[in-house]
Amino acid sequence: METQNSARLFETAKQLFPGGVNSPVRAFQAVGGHPVFIEKGKGSRIWDADGNEFIDYCGSFGPLILGHAREEVVEAITKAAQNGTSYGAPTRLENELGSLILNNHRFVDRIRFVSSGTEATMSGIRLARGATKRNKIVKFEGCYHGHADALLVSAGSGLVTLGTSSSAGVPEAYTQETIVLPLNDKAALELAFEKYGDDIACIIVEPIPANNGLLLQHREYLLFLREICTKYGALLFFDEVISGFRVGFEGAAGLYDIEPDIMAFGKIIGGGLPVGAYAAKGDLMSHIAPEGSVYQAGTLAGNPAAMAAGIAQLKVCLEPGFYENLQQMTKAFALRLNKFSTDRNYPFELVTIGSIFWISFAKGEHIQSANQINGDMSVFAKLHHELLERGIYIGPSGYEVGFFSSAHSEADMEQTITAFEQALDAIFS
Repeated sequence: METQNSARLFETAKQLFPGGVNSPVRAFQAVGGHPVFIEKGKGSRIWDADGNEFIDYCGSFGPLILGHAREEVVEAITKAAQNGTSYGAPTRLENELGSLILNNHRFVDRIRFVSSGTEATMSGIRLARGATKRNKIVKFEGCYHGHADALLVSAGSGLVTLGTSSSAGVPEAYTQETIVLPLNDKAALELAFEKYGDDIACIIVEPIPANNGLLLQHREYLLFLREICTKYGALLFFDEVISGFRVGFEGAAGLYDIEPDIMAFGKIIGGGLPVGAYAAKGDLMSHIAPEGSVYQAGTLAGNPAAMAAGIAQLKVCLEPGFYENLQQMTKAFALRLNKFSTDRNYPFELVTIGSIFWISFAKGEHIQSANQINGDMSVFAKLHHELLERGIYIGPSGYEVGFFSSAHSEADMEQTITAFEQALDAIFS
C-alpha cells in the first residue's frame, strides 16, 4: 500500500499540532506507523491522500450511521449554509430537531443543544450538582465522558477513595469531588453511598461502555444503579454520546427500558457535524439558565448546519426496520468471523450490540470491566495494519469500537470477512 503522501502530510502536521494531530488517537501511536490522511468519503468507503480505498468501520467514531456524504444530509447542510452558517440567535431548525428527538424519546421532554459530547456531560453534571445541591459524583473505570477536569479522574488507592488526576493540568483538589469505582461491583457502590451518600449528586455511566472496549453490562446491574440513586436522592446520568440513536432511537435507555434522570447525546444527532446535547424531564431542566440558576451557554450551540444535518439523518433513522436491519448485518458479520476464529482456535472474538462491534482477544471471556482487558495490544496493532493492506479501515486503537452503517452492503461485508480471515491467518497461522 502506497503511503508517501500521508507520511509527508504527517511530517508537516507535526510542526503544526501537538503530536501532529488534533485528537490523540489519530496519531496511530497505539498501532505504530503514521496516520492515514483521509481525502474524501462516500457511502461505506473512504479514500486517503495516496488514493487508497478502504471500507470504513470507524465512521468518524460513530456519528455516520448513514455512511459518508449521505445525499439527504449533504443537501440539508448545503441549504442551511447557503442561508448563513451561524447567527448567535434562535432558528426554526433548533425547534425542528428538538421536537424530532423529544417526540420520539419517552424519557426526556426538554433538551439543550451544545457543540460536543464533552460539553454535554460537563453541563449535565453541573445540572445534577445544581439541582441536588450536592458536590460529589460517581463515575466508573472504563467509562469515558469527555475531557472535562472532573471526568479525567482515575481511581484512588482504595476501594472507595476519592479520585486522583489522570491528566496533567487537572488539580488534585478538584478531583476530590469524584469517586471512581470499578464497573459491575455492587458492593463497592453500596459502600460509596454509605460513606458519601448525602453528598453524591449523581452517578454518571455509559450504559453501554464503548470507549474502553465494549464492556457490556447486565440489565440487572443498570437497574441497581437506578435503584440506589432513587434510594439516596442522587440522579442517574446516562452518557449516551455513543449509544444514543445507535442501538435504537432511544439508545440504551430504551433498549434496557431504564429511565435515567439526565441523558447526554452526541455523535449521531449532528449528522457528522460537531454537536452534543443533554436532556431530562422538564422540572429538572428548569434549573438551567435563563430559566434557572445553573449557568451554561454556547455561541455555536444549535448551529443551523448541524441542526439541519441532524434532522436529515434522524428522519432516516426513524424509518421502519432501520435499526433491525443494521443489527442483523452486524450479528451476521460477527457470527461468520467468530465461527472462523473458533474453527481455527484463534484467540479472537467480535463482541456486538446493535450496530457496534469490538475486537476482543479474551478467548470468549465476557469482559465487563476495564481491568479484565489485556493491556498488550500488539496483536491488535498487527491486525490493524494487515486490514489496512487489505482495504479495511477500523479505529487505530484496540480499545475503540467499530460501527456498521446503513451504507454497508452485503458485498462490503463479504469483502471485509475475507480480509479479516486473511489477516487473522497471517497473524496466527
